[in-house]
This record gives sequence, structure tokens and C-alpha cells, in this order.
Amino acid sequence: MVNSALGIIFPNQYDELVPELTTERTMASIPFAGRYRMIDFALSSMVNSGISNISVLARQNYHSLMDHLGSGREWDLTRKNGGLIVWPPFAEKSINIYKGRVQALIHIIGFIEAQKEEFVILSDTNIAASFDFRDFIQYHVDNEADITCAYTVQPLPESIMSARLMNKGMYYTYDIDGDGVIRKMYINSQAEGEQNFAMNIYCIRRKFLIKLVKDAYMQGGVYFERDILLRMLDKIKVMGYRFDKYYGRISDMKSYFDENMRLLKDENLDALFSNPIYTKLRDDNPTRYFDGTVVRNVMAADGCVIEGNVENSVLFRGVKIGKGATVKNCVLMQDTVVEDGANLEYIITDKEAHITAGKEVHGTDTFPVFVAKYQVV
Repeated sequence: MVNSALGIIFPNQYDELVPELTTERTMASIPFAGRYRMIDFALSSMVNSGISNISVLARQNYHSLMDHLGSGREWDLTRKNGGLIVWPPFAEKSINIYKGRVQALIHIIGFIEAQKEEFVILSDTNIAASFDFRDFIQYHVDNEADITCAYTVQPLPESIMSARLMNKGMYYTYDIDGDGVIRKMYINSQAEGEQNFAMNIYCIRRKFLIKLVKDAYMQGGVYFERDILLRMLDKIKVMGYRFDKYYGRISDMKSYFDENMRLLKDENLDALFSNPIYTKLRDDNPTRYFDGTVVRNVMAADGCVIEGNVENSVLFRGVKIGKGATVKNCVLMQDTVVEDGANLEYIITDKEAHITAGKEVHGTDTFPVFVAKYQVV
């Protein structure tokens, strides 16, 4: 049953929420948890669930994503039939580069029609989770649903509510009855308290998706949620699938910092990596700790060189901490250099940032300071 599913991943849908990290990359290629990218979680979950025909529909800033995914070898997706396909951005005289899923899907509708899988899984990449698509599809079948939508139960992040992206239809919440059927759907709700918050992960039969997308496009539709799902709620059976396992949702820079820091607790790390998460390999040496180094509660990827003191921090591959340097409550991305005697607290650095000797750089728990890619401080 699950082997009859086609996976489609949208890497750009939430780029606007973290503009500091997506000026030259997609949400999907944002580094996370020391050595991974956000797309690794959706992609690995699909592979772990037996889905081996996966398309990634890029919109912009996709070079970093292409470099990361390569041929798909690390995910065992280098195949003659199916495997990994990255669709580059497109535009026509009558339409700009796509905004929503309807516009994206209509341009590969011929490809979707030519596939043989019975089901299609649609997924974004702003949530890091180990998702069981086998159970998801089985739930869809058992309930004889037309569309099944995954959701979490949580308060709405204030960063999303205040993002003022109302015209983009950025987030969705549901009213769900006792049988799990979605009765109402809200776009950019401002409701307080716990809500049924969409994960933007959907299961639908392939032939039905083709019909819905074609009909919506002919009527000027752009967004799958607004122009298909919302309009069809009273005409088809739309089920809600509650996801109760560990997840990290990226909604702004503060949430990016917090979700990385949450992984310093063993129970969270074990929950997120309850199934294998695959990523691009980089042949680095093991992390080296020099004499006199003090390290407490640190996630350090391979290739790091630590000569200073580090506490409550996430270090990506190749980070170098100089003698006498102090790093506390920081997220330092790949190949960041902290020279001797520098003092960092509540800092996020992008790749290859450079903190020179003796510098004091401090943020706060509520406002971590961001140092951009290649920037020298």
C-alpha cells in the first residue's frame, strides 16, 4: 500500500519567515541539528516509510538545495525508476514563478499523470519530525477519506501571527469533530489557546489530485489550501490526522534557535531521531578536544576543533573554537571560526562566519544575535 505513494516536497513555502537564513537558500536547505538540513527530515521519513519516488518542486534560491541533495544517493534514491527528481523553477509569459501548490503542480501535471502510484503525499519542510507515512496513509484508507491533513495541537506561535503575511495564506487551523473529520478551516487565525495547527502534510489519491488541481487552475486557483481544500470541505471527506510525536516547527529566528537548543536534552534528541535521518556526507575527522577545554551539554558535529570553553551550544561541522574563547548558549553553523579569547553568548552564526580574537558578542534568550554568512566580526 505505502509503496504505491508518490512524494512531493515544496522547499520554499515558508522562506519569508526566516529571511536572514533564506537570502541564498530555501527553507528546505536551512542547517539544523548540527549536521542536517530541514529537508532531510521529510525526505528521510518518506524513504523510511517505503516511498521511493519523490519530487522536489523548487521555486528560487535552489542552488544550495541542489548541492545538498545531489543525485539522492545518501537517501538511496538513485534509481532508474522513480528516485529523486528536483524540478527547477519555471515561469511563462502568463504566469510568474509559482506562489502556491496549484501553480506548482499544474506544471508537472503530465509527470503526475504518467506515474503509477495510487496515492500522493504533499509536504513542506519547515517542520523537523520523524513522520510515519505508512500509518498516515493507512489512516487515510481506513477512514475512506478524500484528503487527509496532518496537524499538531499547540498554541499558535506569536511570530507567525504577527508576521502580517495575510495575503499569502501562510498558516491554517482546523475545527475537527469527534470522528476526526475537518469541518472548518481558518486562514491566518488569531485565536488564542491550543489550536489544531496544520503541518501542511497531505495524503490524497493521485487521480483525484489531478482532477482537483486542473479544476482549480482553470478557475484561477493558486493555493492548495485556500483554493481547493477550503472550498471543498462541505463536498468531500477531509480527515485530520493528529501528530503527537516530537517535532520542531520553524516560524522565525527565535524558534530556529529554540528548536536547536531543545535538542540538547537527550529525550528530545532521541525522539526526533527515533528513526534514521539521512543527510549529505562530509568526510571530516572526529571532533578534537584539547587539554584544558571545558565542554558542558554540547552537541558537536564531526570536524570541530575545540580549544576553549563551550556550554549549552550546538556546533555544526568544522566549527573551530580558539584558546581562551567562551561560547555559551549558541548555535554555530558549519565552519564558523571563533578566535582566541572571544566571548559569545546567545549567538547564531551562519556558515563560515568569523569572530575575531577578543571580541565580545552577546544576545539574549529572547533575542539571539545573528551573524550572517561569511561575516567577520
